[in-house]
Amino acid sequence: MKPSEIKKMLISSLNAGTDTTEISGRLEEEGITFDFKNGFRDKIVEKVFSAGLTINREMEFMRSVNFAFNRIALTGVAAIVLLLISIFFMEGSLSFNSFLGLSDNYDESIVSLLTGN
Repeated sequence: MKPSEIKKMLISSLNAGTDTTEISGRLEEEGITFDFKNGFRDKIVEKVFSAGLTINREMEFMRSVNFAFNRIALTGVAAIVLLLISIFFMEGSLSFNSFLGLSDNYDESIVSLLTGN
């Protein structure tokens, strides 16, 4: 049997209406057998169940990363709120100049503030 014929038979076996016992019978008549070594089934079962454990470990890892991220994010938000409250008490307002630490003196330019001259 030519490889192209085997390929056609295998592709035709994917159709829902095809009788797979007929195809396997024809392949066995041509001398093609489906013998597997001892322990093949055990190896397959082991691989299938180990994949499930990997998925569970990955879900556990993502859950712990999510928990850590939430703790860090909440701490960061609390720090930002405390910073805003301290700026409000020090400057008396929450303007853009108070965020930059600029006072009401407009005779100094931003360049002189940055360079220190």
